[in-house]
Amino acid sequence: MAKVTTATIRKKKLDAEKIVMLTAYDYPTARLADQAGMDIILVGDSLGNVVLGYKDTTRVTMDDMLHHIRAVSRADTNAMVMGDMPFLSYHAGVADAVQNAGRIIREGGAGAVKLEGGAAFADEVRAIVRAGIPVCGHLGLTPQSVHKFGGHFVQGKTQKDAEQIMADALALQEAGVFALVLECVPRQLAGELTAKLRIPTIGIGAGNLCDGQVLVSHDMLGMYQGRVAKFVKPYANLGEQYAAGVKAYISEVKDGSFPDEAHSF
Repeated sequence: MAKVTTATIRKKKLDAEKIVMLTAYDYPTARLADQAGMDIILVGDSLGNVVLGYKDTTRVTMDDMLHHIRAVSRADTNAMVMGDMPFLSYHAGVADAVQNAGRIIREGGAGAVKLEGGAAFADEVRAIVRAGIPVCGHLGLTPQSVHKFGGHFVQGKTQKDAEQIMADALALQEAGVFALVLECVPRQLAGELTAKLRIPTIGIGAGNLCDGQVLVSHDMLGMYQGRVAKFVKPYANLGEQYAAGVKAYISEVKDGSFPDEAHSF
């Protein structure tokens, strides 16, 4: 399988071939996702919630992101590795945005960056793209804006809000993003955006009319202990299997049956 690039992703939209993206935050899970045939592996700032135990993604730092992006990049995947730009890494202006995006590519080893926000960050997107760094946009529910939204709610339900998301999407396309994540927007709006945009859309809680889908691996594999969103389909329950295995290990150590002769020298 050839390395997935921005050209690969654009061609998938033209060929009406669905794009599949999944998060990974370490070397072994990145390898497993790649071997399964993943198109894009996202090192999302969701790692703050599911790996580091932060209350929300606003607490994730550049150092946090770089640590995990490096680990995923070491898997040397065929999938594109995309790193999230964390809160305040691109909000202070173009110079900061380019420098931090460059760190994700040069120090982290990623092939692209993703950032949240619409037309307000068009200048930052243009500058990052001008520096030769592929950028994926992210609209709808943007978790870094949780304090502004007052919680995690579906976005674009009113005509005014839907028009704003459409305007932001067009502005990001014009600024040079190669793809756009749509999170928690109505299915119809996601379909309209997908039909109107030249760039691929990747949905998460946005219905099946997008050009692709992304989920947080810990959610869809049953490994996250917190509240799981309505749009998440559980494809496995590794959390239960892990707990059962650990309990069996504890029991056998306590009763002396492990290690037995087969597991001793």
